[in-house]
Amino acid sequence: MKHATVIRHIAFEDLGSLVEALNQQNYTVRYLEAGSDDLTQIDRNTSLLIILGGPIGAYDEQDYPFLIDELRLLEYRLANDLPTLGICLGAQLMARALGAKVYPGLQKEIGWSPLNLSLAGQQTPLAHLAGDKTAVLHWHGDTFDLPTDSTHLAASAIYQNQAFSWKKGGLALQFHPEVTAQGLERWFIGHACEIGATPDITVAKLREDTIRYAGHLSAQAAKFWEDWLASLPQAFNS
Repeated sequence: MKHATVIRHIAFEDLGSLVEALNQQNYTVRYLEAGSDDLTQIDRNTSLLIILGGPIGAYDEQDYPFLIDELRLLEYRLANDLPTLGICLGAQLMARALGAKVYPGLQKEIGWSPLNLSLAGQQTPLAHLAGDKTAVLHWHGDTFDLPTDSTHLAASAIYQNQAFSWKKGGLALQFHPEVTAQGLERWFIGHACEIGATPDITVAKLREDTIRYAGHLSAQAAKFWEDWLASLPQAFNS
């Protein structure tokens, strides 16, 4: 049996469409809640570690000391090339664990827009999420430098570093391929203050674009998750 251990920072930012792909490939899924569960008790050699997004910064360990536990766990996983996925905050924590700088960007990137894949990215399962196939959801204010020796996979019109891979097992995604239309209704509630404070962003516009794009993203994301999980080395899938 394969085990996926998931660190969640805020209740409504969950696995979304990824949970079905994990079930199909016979993973058991266990969520741990940052800030309440003891992250030091995580099996460092779990089959797959997934760190999800959240509204805090990867550099905010003074206010949120559990981030130190996440960084230490990531340092171990990445040094040993164990399957690790980071989404948004999770990707930023991966970058920091690899020695790269994470910092506030020049503007928030919230909403639906296409990815621009690098040549390397076009040769990976991310090809299913290429800009000519689907738009993806972005929701972040921070960005990061590309870690040394990582492989750049994708950019957006606003931020150069949207995805990178690390060796065979590590994948960092600044954007959100996991979201669903139903799940995003909870985001619109939970992130109401951020939406209201961001120029030119409204719930009405986000919902309109979600209706337009979310179904197509879910279809393409299913292919992406299936291929990415299958691409993990067999030794990691046992």
